[in-house]
Amino acid sequence: MNDIEDINLPLYPISGAAKILDISVHTLRMYEREGLILPFKKESSHRLYSRADIERLKCIRKAINESKISIAGIKTIYSLIPCWEIAKCSKSDRENCDAFKTHARPCWTFKHSYNICGGKACRQCDVYRLYSECGKIKDLITSLAVSE
Repeated sequence: MNDIEDINLPLYPISGAAKILDISVHTLRMYEREGLILPFKKESSHRLYSRADIERLKCIRKAINESKISIAGIKTIYSLIPCWEIAKCSKSDRENCDAFKTHARPCWTFKHSYNICGGKACRQCDVYRLYSECGKIKDLITSLAVSE
């Protein structure tokens, strides 16, 4: 198992994740409803969180509590991750993709049945998996700005 797989291994039940983060289970469910997090769901519908999920949630909490960024603002930041570059979408895919056309919410909150993402589980997508930490999102945006 490599580091990316290991950090994305679902380990913590929702109550354990809430305890680690010192937040309520209700808050975790709200973040899920808002599309900020995609917990792993067992067949029994019980949610499990990975270390990457915990890091993503720490980033979200820091943005809210220290930087005073709203949930809508965080969704906008996530929507600016250039998923089309990471997933190598064709021009046709981009023209038909709601995530490409809007900046209101992250790409993993859209139904992708018509493009390169069709049939993929968003939780397994590199866009979601590789950018769980605040620093990695900043590095990606910086690298794209420098390359232009």
